[in-house]
Amino acid sequence: MSDSTTQIQLEGNPSQREVVEQYLQRIPSESMIEEDRIAELQVEIKAQLIAKNAVIIAHYYTDPLIQALAEETGGIVSDSLEMARFGNNHPAQTLVVAGVRFMGETAKILTPEKRVLMPTLEATCSLDVGCPADEFSAFCDEHPDRTVVVYANTSAAVKARADWVVTSSIAVDVIDYLDSQGEKILWAPDKYLGAYVQKNTGADMLLWNGSCIVHEEFKAKGVLDLQKVYPEAAVLVHPESPESVVDIADCVGSTSQLIAAAVKLPQRQMIVATDQGIFYKMQQAVPDKELLIAPTGGAGASCRSCANCPWMGMNSLENLLSCLENDSNQVTVDPLIGEQAMAALGRMMSFKSS
Repeated sequence: MSDSTTQIQLEGNPSQREVVEQYLQRIPSESMIEEDRIAELQVEIKAQLIAKNAVIIAHYYTDPLIQALAEETGGIVSDSLEMARFGNNHPAQTLVVAGVRFMGETAKILTPEKRVLMPTLEATCSLDVGCPADEFSAFCDEHPDRTVVVYANTSAAVKARADWVVTSSIAVDVIDYLDSQGEKILWAPDKYLGAYVQKNTGADMLLWNGSCIVHEEFKAKGVLDLQKVYPEAAVLVHPESPESVVDIADCVGSTSQLIAAAVKLPQRQMIVATDQGIFYKMQQAVPDKELLIAPTGGAGASCRSCANCPWMGMNSLENLLSCLENDSNQVTVDPLIGEQAMAALGRMMSFKSS
């Protein structure tokens, strides 16, 4: 990291995992539901989608049952950028966003005239939680000479304070473009993605100290040990992972980019360092390849198992049906904040990667 890059230290929130654990104890895991009940839920959800003129927009990290249902009913399974584009362009009047809170907020900001529902509004993100809007705004005020670029994994209020919003799939290209214009960058919230972008662009970046509690758990030693067992395997890494893990990767990229890499790379085995929810779509793309989850630092990576986002795990068929039946968990965004955030989101939506 260059001398021009500074990391801002903030205290973590050790209670986040505890909150999620308590929530997950109150809802049944899909693996515990009888197959007949799953079939009933699927039928009922399909009927509600038709009745409510609704479509499911699901992230790669949600339960495979939700991903399959989204595909089967004309929705989408994708990363946060394509989720946003799909919701913005789809004619449905109700968007059911299966993911985490910032994704629902983004959908509402982009399509304020539509109703946006989520299976649960309690599903958040450690990056979002670790970047409070008031503290972040004060930090921006201390550095008025810098262009503010925030990762999509942030609240609507943080996006409203930004000049640009980016996803991992376009972060390097956007920062490279801004650097070519002579702009200095204030980056938030993920320090690992920020360091990766800075290393690949050479840009002058001031980094907020946030991290993803799932990706941060991947360990280089564990990956190297697994490579000894599978010496021919390619290593695919999301850039929210620690630098030591990124450095040993054959491919570093967003969820969509990792799936594309699994197709393109010649290796028959893939060690994958991101949430294992991606395996549903990745295995579809490479049915003849073996996918191996990269080792993590232990059960602290999530509440139910390693390499699973606990908040993504809050989405279930049960609460997806409930939000449709009851018009519950509607996402709302203050109109003024939405208008301010739209400027930065609009730049993200219209940016064309090189």
